[in-house]
Amino acid sequence: MKKWVWQKANWTKFKWDEALVTVKLRLIHKKIGQLVGESKASPDAEALPLDTLLTNLVASSLIEDEKLNIRSLKSSLARRLGVTEENPAPIQDKTEGLANIMMDAVSNHHAPLTMERLLQWHNWLFQTIERFDYAAQKIKVGEIRDNEAPMQVVGGSPYGTTTKVYFEAPEGGEHLQGLMNEFIEWFNSSREDVMLDPLLRAALAHFWFVTLHPFEDGNGRITRVITDLALAQMDHQSIRLYAMSVAIHENRSSYYEVLEKCQNNTYTINEWLVWFLDTLEKSIDRSLLRLDRTIAKAKFWSSYSHIEFNEAQNKVLNRLLNGEENDFPLGINASQYQKVTGVSKATATRHLTELLEGDVLHKLEGGGRNTRYVLKVDKEKFTQNTQVEA
Repeated sequence: MKKWVWQKANWTKFKWDEALVTVKLRLIHKKIGQLVGESKASPDAEALPLDTLLTNLVASSLIEDEKLNIRSLKSSLARRLGVTEENPAPIQDKTEGLANIMMDAVSNHHAPLTMERLLQWHNWLFQTIERFDYAAQKIKVGEIRDNEAPMQVVGGSPYGTTTKVYFEAPEGGEHLQGLMNEFIEWFNSSREDVMLDPLLRAALAHFWFVTLHPFEDGNGRITRVITDLALAQMDHQSIRLYAMSVAIHENRSSYYEVLEKCQNNTYTINEWLVWFLDTLEKSIDRSLLRLDRTIAKAKFWSSYSHIEFNEAQNKVLNRLLNGEENDFPLGINASQYQKVTGVSKATATRHLTELLEGDVLHKLEGGGRNTRYVLKVDKEKFTQNTQVEA
């Protein structure tokens, strides 16, 4: 019985319902254009690529439950982006390898995908002084699987804890080599296919490569790099502004669920395409919100440049403007101001009064002793975090 999608004849002649994706595609393209446009007005425009690529790599590793040395990775990326750090972290082989992969994908987007390039990425992925650990585990680095038996994904994280076979990849050796050649040829030729939306191309490349599962380890991370390459080939500017792996990590359970479902002898990949596009849109929305906050924050400080805030006031205002997740949602009162800054209750009250009189804060109705204050800013730019709760 043919259980897996790759066992079907012509399985890579993917089918989907255009009506399910047309509106989504149009909206995402519009948001990408908006993202690129707004990024040019951001005071942090030069820092955006570094922060985005860093979070993308960190999240991609977290999907596989692998934690990285973030400071070292940031320094590795910064050097390649020409960003000067005041206190760069010591370089590590592993973070150097990851930085090499990401920069090759987003900077050398004009270069064709080749087997040699994929194998180099795999070498970089496992570029570490602990390389002997991989040898001890008998993991082939920089080579595709040559075992003629199919590769099974069973139990354990993230698929579960049972011995159920969640997915079985094609057997290795010459058969897998042939499948890889087919994928690479399609990836390069499809770039010029005007009938295939580049966002769908990225989604198809992701599904196709992760289904082949050509390596003994690291398939998910290489798959997401290929996705980034496909997106960079569509627009080399915007790929440095949003981190899709962050959204995938946040929806990791559904990521594996939809892959499992569509890899089980399905006749369409509608669900995968919808999931991919929805997740991509979430990552773009996150970046748009961040840009909106950054621009609004710059406008805020410009609007109140005539006021000389003290250190405590600056600390509270920055905390409000940064929109830290679920930080202080109900508005700030004197007690909370005191906790945040360490000043006395009387000083906290005086500082808040000064901000109110300076038209920086707005006093909420009611409250009595617990009167709360919120920032007087464009609330659309700070949708849920302009109010403070200590």
